[in-house]
Amino acid sequence: MTSTHLFVPIEVSSAQYRANCLGPDGAVAHVSRVIRMIQGRWKLPILFRLYADEAMRTLQMKRDLPGISQKVLTQQLRELVSDLLIERIDFHEKPLRVEYRLSPLGRELMPVLIAARAFSVRHAAESGAQA
Repeated sequence: MTSTHLFVPIEVSSAQYRANCLGPDGAVAHVSRVIRMIQGRWKLPILFRLYADEAMRTLQMKRDLPGISQKVLTQQLRELVSDLLIERIDFHEKPLRVEYRLSPLGRELMPVLIAARAFSVRHAAESGAQA
């Protein structure tokens, strides 16, 4: 038996197969959780920006992301920190000096996001060719 769901264990019982995909610990629940962590207009640009540079200060990030307000940037950074995708490094200096960088979990997520980009590029090319 083959599965279109990569990395989802296949059981003989169809009820068990359904639970592996749709149950509370199934593939859908875990993928939905990741999507919630990166959901938000600025979270992906922040993650990709931190992927490009090892560490960044808030003001530098605000300059590199035109259109984002300080309030929204702070909110999105806090959410990414709470989801353990980025790290906040406070140098305990006056004036306040704080940097952000990808956490090990954030670095682990980046190949998935890059693969999603590659899928999008392929999909756009294929759907454009069909139109």
